[in-house]
Amino acid sequence: MLLDLSFFKLLVLGVLALIIFGPERLPTMAAQAGRLLRELRRMAEGAKSELQDSLGPEFTQFSQQFDIADLNPKHFVRKHVINELTGEGTLLAGSAEAGNGAARPNQVLQTARLEPGESPPYDAEAT
Repeated sequence: MLLDLSFFKLLVLGVLALIIFGPERLPTMAAQAGRLLRELRRMAEGAKSELQDSLGPEFTQFSQQFDIADLNPKHFVRKHVINELTGEGTLLAGSAEAGNGAARPNQVLQTARLEPGESPPYDAEAT
């Protein structure tokens, strides 16, 4: 899996590139794309090192904690929401000891059972 592309999708993209560019120009186009990718990586690394140099030594701890993958929404949700709900995250891990009122994820809320024929509570102002 490369950038969320399956083998079949990569194969279709390869066939489309072969049809659009032709078998004569396809190797040169692939070489140009490889050079462009290497240049973009080099520029990104240069910008990253320049930013770290300009921020100084007091921000090294922050730069070690920062992960560029956190900018991906899927990764961000998995890290900050799903891990917290399963108890693997940092927010709920110490909630029982802290006494802050947060429920543990494995605790099931106790709901009051209704007797047969009893209607559920109704709030006239809310509806």
